[in-house]
Amino acid sequence: MNIRNVVLVAAALAAGPALAQDKVTYNMAWLPQGSSIGVIVAQARGYFRDAGLDTNIVRGYGGNRTANELDQGQFEFAYVDPISLILNRSNGGKIKMVGAINTRWPAGVCYVTKRNQPKSIDDLKGLTLGGGAGSPVHNVVPAWLEMNGKPRDFIKLVRLDPAVVDTAFMEGRTDLAECWQASNRPVLAKLAHSAGVQVGWLNYADFGLNAYGSGFATSEALIQKNPQTVRKFLHASYRGFQEAFADPQAAADILVKMFPASDRAIALEQIKETADIMSDPQAKAQGLGFLRADRMAATLDFVDKAYNVAGKVKLDDIYTNSFLK
Repeated sequence: MNIRNVVLVAAALAAGPALAQDKVTYNMAWLPQGSSIGVIVAQARGYFRDAGLDTNIVRGYGGNRTANELDQGQFEFAYVDPISLILNRSNGGKIKMVGAINTRWPAGVCYVTKRNQPKSIDDLKGLTLGGGAGSPVHNVVPAWLEMNGKPRDFIKLVRLDPAVVDTAFMEGRTDLAECWQASNRPVLAKLAHSAGVQVGWLNYADFGLNAYGSGFATSEALIQKNPQTVRKFLHASYRGFQEAFADPQAAADILVKMFPASDRAIALEQIKETADIMSDPQAKAQGLGFLRADRMAATLDFVDKAYNVAGKVKLDDIYTNSFLK
């Protein structure tokens, strides 16, 4: 072998490990939106690739299905809400939250200001609230009412086809709609604007619901088998979030370029709302993604009461901050 071939072989061997990429998939739990902007920016700017990850981003079909499919090993990472995660664990699942996105519960009840102007829970008495047949609203709202000293039927819950929830609300067939920051709240605001009305809202978190919203989750199997993959994914994703919040206009452009069917104006509002609910002044020193023990305990306690989990799930089973360092 001549000296030129020796050099080429040596170069190929040296480059081999650098080119190796761990394949991972991230499930957004729903359609592309601001809640996943950190992952989207990290993908577009090559941060996963630089970390040695070949990352695929896919849409999801709701919280419960996403949590169960994550547990089944259909993908490595997902945007998972604590209700779905805790219910999965209560049925023998082995998934864990590894970083916060929504550091407080991001949902509330929306109302059209022309029809209603509630200032407190007392003003919601007898109003109708529409929710999809499988929506957590049917468990969350009664438990939330009860913790505020109201009967569980203080608000009349109506089960609807998910496809007509927003339409029924805008047409006045229901008084209230459940809205989620960084998700459907900007969508409802746009619909309201088109109809010449305004939407206001009461946030559950402002009335006693001290709980985390969705965050990054993965399986215990991946944590045990390849903890570095978990760490790399989180670090690249939170870098993406930081850059998205610093320049939301550019982030919205990235989202629409990657997912052309997205509405840029709605995506921009979702990104801004994500920045708001990811901020936790009490955990600022720990950095983005940190999960506080007190709020995780309150989250587990609320889900336990809302879904009668009966203590099957322990606090240490549902989260870890180990991969944020």
